[in-house]
Amino acid sequence: MRTGAEALARHYSRFRVAERILLTGHSHQAWPDAGFEGQQRAWLDAAELVDDMWERAFAQADAVRQGFARLLGDVPQRIALAANTHELVVRFLSALPLRQRPRLVTTDGEFHTIRRQLDRLAEEGIEVVKVAAQPAVTLAERLARVVDDRTAAVLVSAVLYTNAHIVPNLAAVLAACRRVGAELLVDAYHALNVVPFSLRKEGLESAYVVGGGYKYCQLGGGNAFLRFPADTTLRPVVTGWFSEFTELAAAPSDRTVQYGDGPARFAGATYDPTSHYRAAAVFAFFDEQKLTPERLRELSQHQVGLLATGVDRLGLDPKLIDRDRSVPVTALAGFLALRSPHAGRLCAALKERGVLTDYRGDVIRLGPAPYVSDSQIAHAIDALSASPGKTR
Repeated sequence: MRTGAEALARHYSRFRVAERILLTGHSHQAWPDAGFEGQQRAWLDAAELVDDMWERAFAQADAVRQGFARLLGDVPQRIALAANTHELVVRFLSALPLRQRPRLVTTDGEFHTIRRQLDRLAEEGIEVVKVAAQPAVTLAERLARVVDDRTAAVLVSAVLYTNAHIVPNLAAVLAACRRVGAELLVDAYHALNVVPFSLRKEGLESAYVVGGGYKYCQLGGGNAFLRFPADTTLRPVVTGWFSEFTELAAAPSDRTVQYGDGPARFAGATYDPTSHYRAAAVFAFFDEQKLTPERLRELSQHQVGLLATGVDRLGLDPKLIDRDRSVPVTALAGFLALRSPHAGRLCAALKERGVLTDYRGDVIRLGPAPYVSDSQIAHAIDALSASPGKTR
């Protein structure tokens, strides 16, 4: 398969992707040089325009909304932005009727953003029901079965961050939520731009979706979003003054807090727009290179397949390094997970051999990216074959 990785790598010169083997794609993908140019423009606009910079900054934010909307098959008017997903998850949670419905349903495989916040709410008396995330293939149906009329919301990932397993049939969870008047929040961070995620095709047009650009979108930090349904009436308790930005000339209501239209409903307050300049430039770069979610999925499947086949051929001691073969590569998102009791030492040993990866607990994650060549993947597998002895 011709991936074009070598030609693409030229656009990532500042990250030196041709000189280093960056299998950090699940944690931190390289940023294209276009992002650096966008970041410079943010500084220059501020220097030139001073407080008048905000009109240009808001235009960058609109471009970022359009970029995320394209990935979801939606419209930018339903995309709220923030620096990170935690801000947006908290605003979503603050809008739920938790006095009347003091129950939240989630899984034991959620990323820390949701996991930690719900654990803290549980300490304050909110009932948090955690369903086993494995096996992912039946997760949606098992979540749907525990939704009841005391449930305010279900919070679940589209891809499990620990092992890249794709969670299918989330529409079944949404249907269960709709029957009892609960909400569904899907964390699509680990699917976005590596697994096509059309809200219409997934049957999730009535769901809330959070995600961001730090990983597979290559946007860097400060670029997260909350997608909300067209008919939302949620009123976040945690709300910033940007929600009334366009109405500042009017006298504040002495009865109820008012919310702006569209994304302003979930707005925060003053922010650093630099990240949006960078993100808008990177979204434009992806368009120029025709790096669509479908093309990126094809590349990712090829690369993850090479890694899986290469690891299997090494015949490694499964007590030292093992991979989950219970699901096919086609059921994985953007990385290959290897389990090892010495994951940290293995990650360090690979780094000594010029292969950068990341790990969490006893799982090392090999995350390719579109700028990684087949020859670099072969080198990474060779480096892995020399590493188990060091983990003893």
